[in-house]
Amino acid sequence: MTDLPPNTQNHEDPTNNDLAQELLIKLRQKQGNWVEWGVAIAYLQKAGYNGQEIFEATGFEPLLQNQLTVGSQVYSSLEKFGASEAARSHYSTRGSEVLYELRLLAQEDRAAAAELTFVHKLGIEEVRDVAKGIKDYSYFSILPEGFSAHPGDAIAYQAWKLARQYSDFQERSRLIAKGLRFAHTQTARQKIEELLLDFTVTPKRPAPTLPFYRLESEEELPRILPLVGELPLTPQDLKAVPIITEIEPFRIVKFSGEQAWVPLPGWQVLLGAEDPVVIIANSDIFPLQSQNKPTPVLVVIDRAQREWDESSYFVVDKAGELDFKWFETAPEVPLLGKIIVIVRPKKILDENLTKDVWQIDE
Repeated sequence: MTDLPPNTQNHEDPTNNDLAQELLIKLRQKQGNWVEWGVAIAYLQKAGYNGQEIFEATGFEPLLQNQLTVGSQVYSSLEKFGASEAARSHYSTRGSEVLYELRLLAQEDRAAAAELTFVHKLGIEEVRDVAKGIKDYSYFSILPEGFSAHPGDAIAYQAWKLARQYSDFQERSRLIAKGLRFAHTQTARQKIEELLLDFTVTPKRPAPTLPFYRLESEEELPRILPLVGELPLTPQDLKAVPIITEIEPFRIVKFSGEQAWVPLPGWQVLLGAEDPVVIIANSDIFPLQSQNKPTPVLVVIDRAQREWDESSYFVVDKAGELDFKWFETAPEVPLLGKIIVIVRPKKILDENLTKDVWQIDE
């Protein structure tokens, strides 16, 4: 291990520095449980320590740091929204990776979901499916007939819905068994048992293709330069222009203040947008065809397009946070805008190669 790094951001406050050093020692010696580690890492990050500094001082890799901090936040939801003592006790000593998968749920749903994963002793892959099922189920303002608000019924409903889409007996039976396993109410169980006699197949309606674009050439990555003004100008005008720092991989530019800009090509879909805004996200929040490594993407939303259509994805308010969703039928929740473009960063096979012009010419 290296020596503990100083807190460069809050060096003027010795009290903060002392606490930070105590937390670094606690993490390095792995004192306490993982929930306490997550809280400690979150404090250190807010105090100005970056992931690499924490890793060098404690041995906690950046990916694990993220898992612990997010997991500890989910654990606090268990305490706040009444998870059982048995579930809280279980997850206080293990399962940070399980609680991490519940991060996308509303806080009030996390406790019930964690209770479900604890009771059924679910593995990490099953937990991902459960989290997605509960999240999708939460969009119903009126619950499906026969199913309650309990997370077990939410998973049972997803299994019931999928089972009706299959004619294959083996897959249909697997989904029926899954639904019966999780069904919480007798009415939900009855709905699923009806499928044992009703072999009607409801064709699955395919989701529309997401509008992914990829930046392919240097010309599609323009630089944004500040405008000083129009002559005549003074030296003071020139000095008043702030220094610009580009943030990769999309060359995002920030000026003094909170506003930032990002350059995008003049694609017709963008030129035709009435009120476009950009949100930064990770590609793994979208249902992709292949399980590629998650990458940052720019999601362009036209806030003027708020009329539902079946071939588009929309942004909605989900428990006070923005969420992206495709609706098979007209939704009851307000639409805040339509996704018109999702931009992947340009692929660079060898970043050093692009810096040597003579190599490119050859």
